[in-house]
Amino acid sequence: MSALPAPALTDRHGTRVLLVGPSWVGDMVMAQSLVQVLLQHGPERTIDILAPAWSAALLARMPGVRGAVTIATGHGRLGLRERLSLGRRLHGCYEQAIVLPNSLKSTLVPFFARIPRRTGYVGECRYGLLNDWRRLDKAKLPMTIQRFVALGLPDTASLPRDVPVPRLTVQPANVRAALHQLGLNLEDDVLVLCPGAEYGAAKQWPAEHFAVVGTNLADRGWSVWVLGSVKDQEASQAVCDRIGPAAVNLAGRTSLAQAVDLISQARAVVSNDSGLMHVAAALGRPLVAIYGSSDPGFTPPLSPASRIVTLGLTCSPCFQRICPQGHLDCLRRIEPELVLQKLAELLPNQLSESATS
Repeated sequence: MSALPAPALTDRHGTRVLLVGPSWVGDMVMAQSLVQVLLQHGPERTIDILAPAWSAALLARMPGVRGAVTIATGHGRLGLRERLSLGRRLHGCYEQAIVLPNSLKSTLVPFFARIPRRTGYVGECRYGLLNDWRRLDKAKLPMTIQRFVALGLPDTASLPRDVPVPRLTVQPANVRAALHQLGLNLEDDVLVLCPGAEYGAAKQWPAEHFAVVGTNLADRGWSVWVLGSVKDQEASQAVCDRIGPAAVNLAGRTSLAQAVDLISQARAVVSNDSGLMHVAAALGRPLVAIYGSSDPGFTPPLSPASRIVTLGLTCSPCFQRICPQGHLDCLRRIEPELVLQKLAELLPNQLSESATS
């Protein structure tokens, strides 16, 4: 993957905006909607995103983002010296910073850079660090993406009726390189399964249920790619073992860049509520998203080519990493046949009702 160009620190054309990005893949994808809104209201703007180094590949596939400003501090670390040094280097480079995370540390670089306008929601004693602070009305803005977009508008402005959905784009050369490196081909329709979830087990549909879905499509001649991180290798292998030779375990074998490029080639995707789910939605892939402990009203996939499966039990959403009841009924009771039905709705010409019987 080619790296994004370094921000042009001497560029004085238009309004230069630095977005301080989130630390989760899914949230970073949703920030692209804010990029769209900023450019709709100021096409001359240049937009860079301050983010962890791992996100550079994602930002390179995000339309409207000029460059990535990476920070070396690990997740959860204050890294005061690194933030001070970076802030001093960015002095004079931007007219506005928009801070998406709600932590105090996320405001430090814009403050040290003396960016004239520093926008964000109040919290963690950030009044002095932000000078365009907003109070978050969670009832008025129930969705993460709405909260992000609102920060790109004047404080008194209403959200657009149709918030733009996040978009990612890929380059054919990168796709070909990923396929070649991983020994994959596109001779068959491809189902991508994403059985992991970085947040915790209470977001993970059982591997045996994923396998039923994968087996159904494998029996129809599809290839099945199982994607995830190194942490997901065991669950992904369990899925592949049940499906058979049509399934390939790619968990932990791809970079984030390669995962994005591979998902772009999927005929359909089935995923837990995870970062890769938001990637699939932003790529416009037909997607069935499975929700357990999390709330589809808060962080849904926003693509019209998506369907949500959730049971809405009285104990969910609990937002816990591990099921506090110990039964994980919110996910275990979601039958594979329901997911197959949703896939058939998305792909009526490819998956007739007989596929779910």
